[in-house]
Amino acid sequence: MEHAIRDIIIVGGGTAGWITAGILAAEHNADNGKLSPSPKLNITLIESPDVATIGVGEGTWPSMRTTLKKIGISETEFLISCDASFKQGSRFINWTHSPDADLTKQPRDHYLHPFSLPIGTNEIDLCPFWLPHRQQVSFADAVGQQNQLSMQGLAPKQITTGEYQFQNNYGYHLNAGKFSQLLQQHCTEKLGVTHIQDHVSDIQKAENGDIRSLVTQHSGEQTADFFVDCTGVKSLLLGEQMHVPFVCQKSVLFNDSALAIQVPYPTDDTEIASCTHSTAQTNGWIWDIGLPTRRGVGHVYSSSHADQAQAEQQLIDYLRPSVNVDLDNLDIRKLSIAPGHRKICWKNNCMAIGMASGFIEPLEASALALVEWSANTLAQQLPANRQVMDIVATRVNQRFSQHWQQIIEFLKLHYVLSQRSDSDYWHDHRESSTIPESLQQQIALWRTQTPNKHDIQHTDVLFPAASFQFVLYGMAFETHVPTHLKPTLQQRAQQLFTENIKRTQGLKQILPTNRELLNKIRQYGLPHI
Repeated sequence: MEHAIRDIIIVGGGTAGWITAGILAAEHNADNGKLSPSPKLNITLIESPDVATIGVGEGTWPSMRTTLKKIGISETEFLISCDASFKQGSRFINWTHSPDADLTKQPRDHYLHPFSLPIGTNEIDLCPFWLPHRQQVSFADAVGQQNQLSMQGLAPKQITTGEYQFQNNYGYHLNAGKFSQLLQQHCTEKLGVTHIQDHVSDIQKAENGDIRSLVTQHSGEQTADFFVDCTGVKSLLLGEQMHVPFVCQKSVLFNDSALAIQVPYPTDDTEIASCTHSTAQTNGWIWDIGLPTRRGVGHVYSSSHADQAQAEQQLIDYLRPSVNVDLDNLDIRKLSIAPGHRKICWKNNCMAIGMASGFIEPLEASALALVEWSANTLAQQLPANRQVMDIVATRVNQRFSQHWQQIIEFLKLHYVLSQRSDSDYWHDHRESSTIPESLQQQIALWRTQTPNKHDIQHTDVLFPAASFQFVLYGMAFETHVPTHLKPTLQQRAQQLFTENIKRTQGLKQILPTNRELLNKIRQYGLPHI
């Protein structure tokens, strides 16, 4: 029981497996991305040689910059190797009103959930001070620059800005297959991770229920002190072997299917969108992600409300105006989604990370962010020995449940706020029986006051109060205008509003487009810091 944790096996590759390997090695075995002379952990990743990367979740959060920097990958190398582009947030189109609604009395039906927090966040919450002026300026434009900049396809930085630094906060759009390859190469060549390509044929367990070893078809028995399950939806270790139940969330979030397609640009110099586009449809929504060489597009929908033929037709209709190729002959992949998560992510000496622990529709691209959180949590809280492991596991499982509750409620909020009435899909989403009670309570509260930090029940959250503000007021939610605001704070708020206008105008003058910056990076590279 007091045996130190030294040998770790990760089962499954892909982005989840290799990010986990990289973060563990960087935390325990590496210094600034270079392997230390005496590694603390022996890290082995076993993956099947014939399992392809799904490659649907091609969007990251800004946290990925910290991850890449931590494990020692150059941003220039990453951008070029992974066919990556800059992402400044997610733009939601046609979510508030049906396409045939009379928008003459409404603002244009789109809004941005940006990555940069509202200006002055650490000093003052600007939301109550913006509310009296909501008819004159959108919340996103009042408190930040990214809505205006992303509408013009501008990048979040300049070619002279150092690696991982920025004028506006950003994540990435990337080719998931190429990203896994880069991580694999870096982890094995620079961080000392052992890579075994083989099939797991059997799993041996100890008397206390721990996993003792894995039996592979060609590489023999592999023993370890701790096992990480990155086997995707199969959840080979945590689900099948440790019998951790799956908590289905289809009664809250209905989408269980997706159609994915890759489409070329009409020309090599076509503008690259600097945010993910999410366009609502009759029974789902369409993601549109711009990479330097192509777009990744997909239709997420509920099979209970539409069949595959209907969803495919809407996807083709969406693509037709912007694609000059024969859409009938493009390869459309059908993907099934089991919306939900495991009851816990850590049992005995096994932790699941990525889709093995759960997956929900990719509406706010939380999948990779949760992988990063899980891997960092394991790396930072890795127990010294088996004796204290269950104590750490209990704490991690509690936070895991909290994160999933917030993810589900935040995604559900997008549907609950919609005023669309063109299908049962949207009506059903607004049925109180499908809305978590805690979310219903929050919405009732937000009709009288703006979201604030006191609404967040725990720390280290994935979505801060500002995220709820951007969605609520991007979707025309009505909150009572506050009647008592301190004059000194009003004056400071006005100063920040004015500073934001000047900063927006200034950045419009100096920032290149997404494509212009990516072309320059290929030619010159970004400055190393």
